Amino acid sequence: MDTQNHSLSALFDQLGLDSSETGINLFIKKNAPLKGDAKLYEADFWNNAQADFLKQAIDEDADWAEIVDHLNLMLRP
Repeated sequence: MDTQNHSLSALFDQLGLDSSETGINLFIKKNAPLKGDAKLYEADFWNNAQADFLKQAIDEDADWAEIVDHLNLMLRP
């Protein structure tokens, strides 16, 4: 089992997004805050593959879950 701790940059790579510090900051600035009690993977800025990956990471408490939770908090007010 892979118990590697992933970075925010690695998560953005996995999602096919710009994983540079500037790219991550621009993504957060553009997409935050998430509306109300919407789940992270339900946000309208994800494509289907990205949303599925995020949902699976959370539902299965996968090794990506901790950094996905961190991204979720970054997108909240």
